[in-house]
Amino acid sequence: MSVVEELAGFVERASFEALSSAARLQLKIRVLDALGCAIGALGADVPRRVRAYTAAAYDGGPCTYLGGGRGAPDQAALLNGALVRYLDFNDSYLAPGETCHPSDNLAAVLAAAELANADGRTLLAALAAAYQVQCRLSDTAPVRQRGFDHTTHLAYSAAAGAARALGLDAARTANAIAMSGTALNALRVTRTGALSHWKGLAAPFAASSALRTVLLARHGITGPLGVFEGNKGFTEAIAGPFRIDWAHEDLERVTQTILKRFDAEIHSQTAIQAALDLRAAHGFKASAIAMVELDVFDVAYRIIGGGEEGDKTLVITKEDADHSLPYLIAVALLDGTVMPAQYTPARIQRADVQELLCRVMVRPRRSYSRRFPEEMMSRVTVVLRDGREFTTERRDYPGFRTNATSWSDALVKFTALASPHAPAEVLAELTSAVETLEGIQVRELTRLLELAVAPARRLSTTAA
Repeated sequence: MSVVEELAGFVERASFEALSSAARLQLKIRVLDALGCAIGALGADVPRRVRAYTAAAYDGGPCTYLGGGRGAPDQAALLNGALVRYLDFNDSYLAPGETCHPSDNLAAVLAAAELANADGRTLLAALAAAYQVQCRLSDTAPVRQRGFDHTTHLAYSAAAGAARALGLDAARTANAIAMSGTALNALRVTRTGALSHWKGLAAPFAASSALRTVLLARHGITGPLGVFEGNKGFTEAIAGPFRIDWAHEDLERVTQTILKRFDAEIHSQTAIQAALDLRAAHGFKASAIAMVELDVFDVAYRIIGGGEEGDKTLVITKEDADHSLPYLIAVALLDGTVMPAQYTPARIQRADVQELLCRVMVRPRRSYSRRFPEEMMSRVTVVLRDGREFTTERRDYPGFRTNATSWSDALVKFTALASPHAPAEVLAELTSAVETLEGIQVRELTRLLELAVAPARRLSTTAA
């Protein structure tokens, strides 16, 4: 039996009954969090462009577009995935050599479940399988240092989750995963240098394309079953040797994923919290700051601190800003928060933040790096123009593994993101549907997602 066939057997066996009560709760929290991020992105420029593309080319179909409209399953996965991902506020999983966003699987799995008229128990089992596949590949087969993007793993996990949601047997599931994994090997250049819209669209594209391979496999199309261990397969060409015993994997990895407190790249969360702690404790004005010294673990430095993935003091777009530690710390000290409002073009371009970010010095600290990913150590020192210095250190933040997000915490974030864009009564029904997901049909959830836009904008959003 090939590795992908072993993986397909794991996917076929995934069931709601196999989930612990903790995993069931955390899955529902992550669905709520992802949907809040998606509703919060309604009306944003990039998702509007994706909606225009899907409406023009694929208008009408069996699957729901969040905020109104319907289309083909893969197009619903693309648009809804773009909405989940746009704010860069959805969940994360930290492994020593890789970081991913497992809720990037949701849109594809949801579209497959809606197409199959599945129930909520099936959706949760399928999503748990997708989380497990992506997280375990991140653990054992990291690809970032080899020049590939973490969405390379998403090709396997989204195909796995969508296949489970559609109820494919192990043979068709193996073929779907094999096709997806062979076709969707993304380059890390997506997140280096000057960042483009593709930073937020790479994952939705991969997941929607993975769903397309699942639909092909459903109709009997076969893929290379040596995708992992075969000649010039994933192991040889990309990841190097690794082993996962899929016969003994559980569905609990979701409980080790984390949610974001701030609308910023995941490795910045403790640093932002530390900066805000200093601001609150000492009451200094940002205009009095001479410089900020920031000590972080090596992954944060490499990706968002000015290390191997490019200069982070040249910040022009939202994509640049949410992946720049200098910008994030500067805007946190100026505004007292980092939320979607901190990424408008006018805010990014304002002189106060552009000047202060150039006085933020980021350094990797070896002792901090050794403690990652169990801890996300950050030390912030603010030096004022009058010579005073204030320093604090943090190892986690609310929402991290050691301080996990509760349902009530997730509901606060969901409401803050979604309430400006959708009617309160729809959001109340939506949160209730997610909370009781194991007892409803998936189409009850997607019906509410179609309504999750202010009535005054619903017609124009659907027509777009």
